[in-house]
Amino acid sequence: MTNSPMLSEPIPTVASFNKPIELYVFINPLHESAFEMLATIRKLQLEYDHYFTWRFVLSSDLVSLNSISEHIGQQLEQRVSHPVLPSLAIKAAELQGKRAGLHFLAKLQEYIRLNVPHITSYETMMAIAKDINLDMVEFSSDFGSKEAARALQCDLYIRREMEVDETPSIVFFNECIEDEGLNVSGTYDYTIYEHILEEMLEEQLVRRPLPTMEELFKRFTTLSTNEIAFIYSLPLHHVERELKKRMLQQKVERKQAAKTTFWRLRATQIL
Repeated sequence: MTNSPMLSEPIPTVASFNKPIELYVFINPLHESAFEMLATIRKLQLEYDHYFTWRFVLSSDLVSLNSISEHIGQQLEQRVSHPVLPSLAIKAAELQGKRAGLHFLAKLQEYIRLNVPHITSYETMMAIAKDINLDMVEFSSDFGSKEAARALQCDLYIRREMEVDETPSIVFFNECIEDEGLNVSGTYDYTIYEHILEEMLEEQLVRRPLPTMEELFKRFTTLSTNEIAFIYSLPLHHVERELKKRMLQQKVERKQAAKTTFWRLRATQIL
């Protein structure tokens, strides 16, 4: 394992570049496909985010929030489930910062993989918010607010304007505002996204070295075995051996689902 990127030196400082590419990443937060897309975006961030800015656009199966807006207060009061609640919860989390929204989305996907019951319920949304250490008073207030509903309505509007009919999708834009965005529907091999970035930049990509595993966990908190293997382009058995070694050293802890194993830093390892 001497040449493994997991054991490399911590990520060096990269000079500040202009970021000429903009990515709009369309996902349905309740679909498992969002989990795969999240892993792709994380790897692109680690290696190439000196070239692009990006944002997630939530794309639920709902055409409009009009009917939801009429009942949202009642739904939250009655503590019932509805497919729109996870999307609204993500938008409420985003009101505490983009990073908070991303943490909420990642934790929601984790709950889905762990087959947590009542995944679209108010109680589950509150549990996720607590799990990622959001300000609970603020989150409770924002969850049923007009601001969160408007933010989700804005995402649905962007989807219509960009004519995105499938999730997940990524729409790539370059610096030239006159050029139409490139809509890439579905999920593809990582090299395809690298090729698209290179074609749009019209230059060879400079890949940033991957961080150590310890640095990776500090950045993303919870990761699955498959996701770590994908990020480092390593065999699963290789990654599992490294993770078990760190578990024995009490650096990480494991959470087992039916088809997925999640890992996160032990509380004592988080500064």
